[in-house]
Amino acid sequence: MSQPGPSAYLHGTTPPEQDRLSLLNDLLNAGSLRELGLRGGERILDLGSGLGQLARAMARAAGTRVVAIERSAEQVADAARRAERAGESALVDFRLGDATLPPLREDEWGAFDVAHTRFLLEHLREPLAVVRSMVRAVRPGGRIVLEDDDHDLMRLHPEPPGFARLWQAYQGSYVHLGNDPLIGRRLVGLLVEAGAEPVRNSCVFFGSCAGAPQFPAYVANLIGVIEGARAVIADAGLLDAADFDRALATLRDWSRLPAAALWYAVAWAEGRRAA
Repeated sequence: MSQPGPSAYLHGTTPPEQDRLSLLNDLLNAGSLRELGLRGGERILDLGSGLGQLARAMARAAGTRVVAIERSAEQVADAARRAERAGESALVDFRLGDATLPPLREDEWGAFDVAHTRFLLEHLREPLAVVRSMVRAVRPGGRIVLEDDDHDLMRLHPEPPGFARLWQAYQGSYVHLGNDPLIGRRLVGLLVEAGAEPVRNSCVFFGSCAGAPQFPAYVANLIGVIEGARAVIADAGLLDAADFDRALATLRDWSRLPAAALWYAVAWAEGRRAA
């Protein structure tokens, strides 16, 4: 495997990828909201907010306006359009900026009740800088919530031939870009390193099986993330094109089996800023 290069975002912001990301939100947001357990009235900061669907859902649950920070101008613009189409532009304050130094006003630092991020830390060489910003952003006793991937948790049954090599190559594409495909297991440690007091370690189940109404959507998401990494996998020499295509073909065949089942879990860690 080649040496890690500069940290970079693997998935890009092409229209097909934005559609996949929107679908992922539809599948996962209810579980994330359930774990958040918002009671109403919380001031919320969402870092790496992407298309803003979860930020809007948090705003609806809390009855407050969420501040959402995203470094991709394309995603900020798309998030604003989606909010406008839904009649929810007033729910979120979308801001273009870097999560390591969020564009907050002086009076906003130390004022949030909840600072949240999902699927951001896995794409950073120095994720600790973001978690430190989150700790600084919340009030004493405020919550810091980290949701992210540990890709080694993925299980398919019966396992399609060639899938293990394909999934390993996908994880290798993260490493090639200087990122961490296993950061989910590090979330509690990052909270401690950032000076927060960890209070909860959990996960959000992300899985389905043949016969379930949403199973085709789960399969489409899985195939979409893998296909989106094709160029990086090829450039890094992680898997040749023929093996890549064969493994994807067997994955599609697997999805039509009556006993096909997928298990995955998004890692969740929660800490509090010391009083």
